[in-house]
Amino acid sequence: MAGLGDPPGGTPEGAPGGGEDEYRSVVFDESFVRAARLQEFSAQERITDHAPAVRRRKPLRRAGLSRQALVLVVLIAVAFGTAIYMGVRHPYQSPSAQRAAEPVRMTVVPLAPRGRVPGADDAGLLYERSPAAGFRTAAEGVPLPGARRTAHFSEDQVLNALTTAKNYIVRSALDPEVLGGGGVRSVRVLLAPDQLPQFDESFARPAPDGRHAPTGWLVRFDPARAELADPEIRVDGSMRAVESDASTLEVTADHTMVYALRPAGDERAGTSLFTVRRELHFRYDREDLRLHQTELVASYVQAGPLSCAEDSANHLRPLLAGQTAGTGTPAGTDPFTSDNATALCGTLAAGAQPKA
Repeated sequence: MAGLGDPPGGTPEGAPGGGEDEYRSVVFDESFVRAARLQEFSAQERITDHAPAVRRRKPLRRAGLSRQALVLVVLIAVAFGTAIYMGVRHPYQSPSAQRAAEPVRMTVVPLAPRGRVPGADDAGLLYERSPAAGFRTAAEGVPLPGARRTAHFSEDQVLNALTTAKNYIVRSALDPEVLGGGGVRSVRVLLAPDQLPQFDESFARPAPDGRHAPTGWLVRFDPARAELADPEIRVDGSMRAVESDASTLEVTADHTMVYALRPAGDERAGTSLFTVRRELHFRYDREDLRLHQTELVASYVQAGPLSCAEDSANHLRPLLAGQTAGTGTPAGTDPFTSDNATALCGTLAAGAQPKA
């Protein structure tokens, strides 16, 4: 006779005996039951609500982060750290600290005419008779040379330096507002912050001391003396960029500008030409390149016709058509050649003036 715990026919052949079955290793403990997605309604619930036999339970929330979420957080942190590292350490970055900008060295040499300043009613006629006949006009006369990468600077960085230098030249020597003695902010914003105190002091307290001459920073005429008779300023010159060390680019610009001027407020007066030759030296570190600003290292200016007896540090006070500089001037200097003046005042060579 079969036992109370055995099936009526006894234990099936091949099945384990002793009242044990194949599911005896499964333990339905409390945590297993609570985690079940389906739960059977009680008999009373099924009678009362005519509900289905089972109901779906909300899944239990697991405490803490899953392994996948933890891996994702780690990957995001690694990517963020890598981005910061690459941003701080540029592939061209030099480990050396950035230098403070040096004070600008500036020299302004007035060039006095030997005789009367030539004049004419037509500015175009004067240009045709002068060495500036073949010059281009305004910013077209300041073309950018080809930019080539250096050992530590990319082609884009070299182009950036050349473009900023050109912007400085155009704003400081070809802007009618600046030339007329007006605002200088358009020039100021291109300078490195370390040079702004020197720039501001130059205009607040101008002095011919080689450090604080406004005409060393830019070209401007005494508005009570002269004004532009023709906005088409003639320009010619060159620019070049070189790498001075692993963290510094240098740009040298050498340009000659020729202006047609007349007495201030007198549109019927005769026109004369005024020539300015500027050699500017710029320096750039990577912060300057990033901010599109420049450090002006040195400015060498020859300008005439001027009188050596007048101060040319604050404003240029041109000698106009028919005027003379007087006597006692030194040997001549031609701003259309590459020769440098050898005195604080030179004589404007006859060949630099328009022909009669």
